[in-house]
Amino acid sequence: MSDCVQENCNVEFLMGEYNHTIDAKGRMNFPTKLKAIFGSSFVVTRGFDGCLAVYTNKDWIELVEKVKALPATESRNMQRFVFSNATTVEPDKQGRILISPKLRDYAGLEHDVVVIGRATQAEIWDKQRWEDMNAAMSEEDIIETMTKLGF
Repeated sequence: MSDCVQENCNVEFLMGEYNHTIDAKGRMNFPTKLKAIFGSSFVVTRGFDGCLAVYTNKDWIELVEKVKALPATESRNMQRFVFSNATTVEPDKQGRILISPKLRDYAGLEHDVVVIGRATQAEIWDKQRWEDMNAAMSEEDIIETMTKLGF
């Protein structure tokens, strides 16, 4: 069962915050609620702000197709950033996924991690980095964005 915010909706939205740990081999449990949406395999790559981005295979293919439609001169740096370290992961029988050393280094993942739902994708954060990010967020900025959206 997913956390779909609309009755009878066809699109599943990712939300929530889940605390986990990552072991020395780079294995971590992936939240059961999110696994139900992501399925038996999905893509993990570098995200922005020092986290990892997690895409469903469907959303990953959509991203690849959109990037392919752009001239290489406009998209090559984004391609290098996102695609060079992307990896397909498959949860094992215990529900753990393996995060590569390069991705762990990029996101500073050592022990305590937080997985968050972010509408159409998930993010994996080092817990302290996530807490620092939240502390740096300005309520005024959020209010300004909500106002722009008409809320």
